[in-house]
Amino acid sequence: MILDQEIKNKNYTENWLPKGEYDCCTFVNCTFSNSDLSNITFRECEFIECDLSLVKTKHTVFNDINFKDCKLLGLHFNDCDDLFISMNFDNCNLELSVFYDLTLKGTSFKNCNLNGVDFTKADISKGYFLGSDLKNAVFSETTLENTDFRSSYNFNIDPGINNIKKARFSKENLAGLLLKHQIKID
Repeated sequence: MILDQEIKNKNYTENWLPKGEYDCCTFVNCTFSNSDLSNITFRECEFIECDLSLVKTKHTVFNDINFKDCKLLGLHFNDCDDLFISMNFDNCNLELSVFYDLTLKGTSFKNCNLNGVDFTKADISKGYFLGSDLKNAVFSETTLENTDFRSSYNFNIDPGINNIKKARFSKENLAGLLLKHQIKID
């Protein structure tokens, strides 16, 4: 077990991060892109200014993880061990990532690029999409109860196929709930 370590400026694209359990570790400016993080456990860790694009995550545990200023393009979070999954994202690029069928209650996406992200069948109840761009994000059979979309933009959410009970929207972004009807709002 690796405990309370700060790991800075490492490149894991060729020599991958050693398998193991990482508890209370901080990764700063590390490059993991295209590497394999499968079967690794991360608990109470923070990733700051890291590139995790296209990382393999089969049975990876992300428990109480904070990603800040990270690049996470095309990451298949749905391959992770979903038993204890809990994450928050601040100013991250998650373009084309997949959260299919995950329970992510209370997850915060603050100032994130979520273009083309797949949230199909995910449970993001009590979540926060603060200042995040949801262009082409997929919401289908997604549970969004009590989720805050007030400062998010470019979303297209069909209330007929998603549970949006008590979700919060601003007057300015209500059009994202009506796009399928091709209604013009002036």
